[in-house]
Amino acid sequence: MHLGIVNADRYPKLDMACRSNYYIFSMIRTANDLRTKYIEFFVSKGHAQISGKSLIPDNDPTVLFTTAGMHPLVPYLLGERHPAGTRLTDYQKCIRTGDIEAVGDSGHLTFFEMLGNWSLGDYFKKEAIEMSYEFLTSPRWLGLDPEALSVTCFAGDREVARDAESAEVWRSLGVPAERIYFLPRKDNWWGPAGETGPCGPDSEMFIDTGEPACGPDCRPGCSCGKYFEIWNDVFMEYNKRADGSYERLPRPNVDTGMGIERTVAMLQRKKSVYETEVFSPVIAEIERVSGARFGRDEPTDRSIRIISDHVRTASFILGDQRAVTPSNLGAGYILRRLIRRALRHGRKLGIEGKFLEKPASVVVDLYEGAYPELAAGRATIMEELALEEERFLKTLRVGEGEFEKMLPELLDDPAKTIPGRVAFRLYDTYGFPLEITQELAAEHGLSVDSAGFDEAFSRHQELSKVGSERTFKGGLADHSEMTTKLHTATHLLHKALHMTLGDHVRQMGSNITAERLRFDFTHPEKMTEGQIGRVEDIVNAEIKADLPVVMEVMTLDEARARGAYAFFDEKYGEKVKVYSIGDFSEEVCGGPHVEHTGVLGRFKITKEQSSSAGVRRIRAVLE
Repeated sequence: MHLGIVNADRYPKLDMACRSNYYIFSMIRTANDLRTKYIEFFVSKGHAQISGKSLIPDNDPTVLFTTAGMHPLVPYLLGERHPAGTRLTDYQKCIRTGDIEAVGDSGHLTFFEMLGNWSLGDYFKKEAIEMSYEFLTSPRWLGLDPEALSVTCFAGDREVARDAESAEVWRSLGVPAERIYFLPRKDNWWGPAGETGPCGPDSEMFIDTGEPACGPDCRPGCSCGKYFEIWNDVFMEYNKRADGSYERLPRPNVDTGMGIERTVAMLQRKKSVYETEVFSPVIAEIERVSGARFGRDEPTDRSIRIISDHVRTASFILGDQRAVTPSNLGAGYILRRLIRRALRHGRKLGIEGKFLEKPASVVVDLYEGAYPELAAGRATIMEELALEEERFLKTLRVGEGEFEKMLPELLDDPAKTIPGRVAFRLYDTYGFPLEITQELAAEHGLSVDSAGFDEAFSRHQELSKVGSERTFKGGLADHSEMTTKLHTATHLLHKALHMTLGDHVRQMGSNITAERLRFDFTHPEKMTEGQIGRVEDIVNAEIKADLPVVMEVMTLDEARARGAYAFFDEKYGEKVKVYSIGDFSEEVCGGPHVEHTGVLGRFKITKEQSSSAGVRRIRAVLE
């Protein structure tokens, strides 16, 4: 797909001097430019810039990673008051892993950045669309050709009326009726996170790339490449009720999103995100290490794209505020899968040993200005990559040995097919990837029962709960009564750990469901039975004291001056929420809490174990 701005030949009356400003403001040509200008624009419109959040969602067991720019803001879209006000803007790290195997083509990514702006019951369709149009077409900002802009609006159905209001705003801005398309629910409707909740129509913006139409029915949203989707304004104006009906929200919201990588590719008139400065320095390092050349042939290009994408994503996960490390479960499993897939494609390029440190260092260099946590975590990123590379190289040696042991029997089988359960055993027991099993099988004239492998792998996912990851469209952290109690209990646990183990304790992440809490923290050694018992006693004493839980809004500096825990820079512009539990605990937090501790019940630690080097993990319940 061609991602240029427009075909300049369509507008021959414009001289070249005019075109340089008319199509694109020359200073917005890189991801850094776009990120900066977007925030500058919305701050000028009264929006507070808030900090993007961790890639590891806090207290949301439904997903492994933050999958959309609006994900961390769901509680506020549902009505909770935001400390920074009603107009917000930010850039957010995101990861989607539902189609890892598709990465390798010219468009798919696992890690990506989203630009967003929000109205929480402030402005609505008219103002949102007018701001979108100004940012897209004004020479001061993106400077795109207004004649190349097409938009889509919700066509309406039996349940919700046609979104004529948005269409009328677009017409008032000069977009003619023939470039305003009304599309059905599957194209222009943003549904609730679950069966019920806030939802509404959206209006999407497309740029005509100048490619020929694929036929008479070609329109925005068509996959032929003529139309490039650049932005999406979501208007959350309805609440879907349990009976399936819709009622208007008294306080409708606006949620918008623009992908940095794809937009920059369009602004630079590149056919692929991998041709932009976001990836080109990383690709250059892969070329240097491997001797391969990007652009020479598709198999080589595919391997280089996979390595560059996966090393970028792995670097961001390892350098995150709530970093996880490679493991066989959850987010750690995804991280391990990405690293090992990158290494496998390094082998395809002729790289036999460790090599990921150099391209990962380039990733940190590229992004440390926008994401300082990468610079702070550089040593950890390199160390964990090197450790996982060593593990995988050992895995390859062991797995190849096991394969050789099985080979005579496999060759004697008339079917010449490796059963899926056997391929999965190589994977599950020895960490041997299916793709390498397939490669070795092909070298000996054998095939692999991939369907059988997938079936065995699916069973493994269900048992290990890796399958808890699902595509996120709206995402909601659980705010049920029990989850709220356990969330409050983590504050008591955090303080009790400090009192028992020392001030070196630092929260490294948490995951809370209605059944239990999981809390990761820095500590160099296994806790003793006496230490575990003391933590339980402290927490239960504060529960018995029935302490009040009070929320105050203040600056982050004020919170830290008061001694509040704030390890993850959970700030929203200049203001944060601080939850005090009596005079026992103070912590910066945005999650749900009870009003007093007496309702919590009895706190019990069910397990204490290692999470990663220097990090311990506690699981606990309220009885």
